[in-house]
Amino acid sequence: MPPVPAPPFGAARPHDGGAGPARDPEPTSRGSSRSFDVVCVGNALMDFLSFADSSALGSLGLAPGGMTLVDVPTTSRIAEAVGVSRRVPGGTVTNTAVGIASFGGSPAFVGAVADDELGDRYAADLEDSGVLAVLERFAPVPGDADAATGRCMVVVTPDAERTMATALGVGGRLDRTGVPPDVLGSSRLVYFDGYLLDLPDAPAIVETIVSSTRAAGAAIALGLADAMLVERHRGTLEWLVADCVDVLFANEGEVVALARRRSVEESLDALDHEGLTTVATLGASGALVSSGGLVIEVPAVHVDAVVDATGAGDLFAAGVCFGYTHGYGIEQAARFGALAAAEVIGHLGARPERSLAALAADAGLL
Repeated sequence: MPPVPAPPFGAARPHDGGAGPARDPEPTSRGSSRSFDVVCVGNALMDFLSFADSSALGSLGLAPGGMTLVDVPTTSRIAEAVGVSRRVPGGTVTNTAVGIASFGGSPAFVGAVADDELGDRYAADLEDSGVLAVLERFAPVPGDADAATGRCMVVVTPDAERTMATALGVGGRLDRTGVPPDVLGSSRLVYFDGYLLDLPDAPAIVETIVSSTRAAGAAIALGLADAMLVERHRGTLEWLVADCVDVLFANEGEVVALARRRSVEESLDALDHEGLTTVATLGASGALVSSGGLVIEVPAVHVDAVVDATGAGDLFAAGVCFGYTHGYGIEQAARFGALAAAEVIGHLGARPERSLAALAADAGLL
């Protein structure tokens, strides 16, 4: 892949044969004509965080380092077995929204919760974190344990890997009516990840996202989420990446799975086309960012100890999305991402505990 000048970061692709989405040349502000920098659409999950030895995972029926879909009663049994250290609102896309807010951006989150204690806490926490909560609410149903706010048991083992048991609850019942086109159209960028494709109403939700963002002249970002998910939804993902997506996020396994190549470099070359920026995260090796035929290596930010790898990719995406919507170049946006990922892996939980804006300022990035 020969190095050639990259297009301006944020110069979104033309859609439907017309002009590309309009984008202000200057960084955005809360007083701009757009209400939000980024609207994130995804699964609303309350995370229950715990530490346990790897030996406990087998007895719980969990694959180490993986994510298993379960029902709500199963998450309760796991919590009783390993205990709960912390309870914080989570979900991959939610983590990204909170990270954007920590950088000083203006994000919104679109998802679904129940009219229960967890749903109320979820909404309040998002607002306290600087994220507008646009939530479809479902009433509890007697006898239906899964008519509840979604939750995820996150078990962190001594190697800092996380194993997840996820009960989507009513988060998995998000439908097209819960994704308001006017909210999508009031942003510069709409971000969702592949887990959305597992929802029953996914085709209608994706159609709403694509049509609303195109009509409003906004851009689309997509996270691949999981290599096995790529195989489940290959056709839809290939269409989205080829025709709709402006920024693609993936780790090494996900980008190789999508491109069906042997290496990250070959995969980036295969996926490269006009209007697409691909960010491939490589853990401790940093990230590769591909755009317009140019591949940029972005080093990881040093951390003294990795406590919990949960949320590293989510927060990397937050930094890039913040940079995208605030007029920064490709490399600096990715450095925002590396900084945010380093902060979150240094403690338990997938949310930043320090101001990312302050950290970026101290690092000379803002």
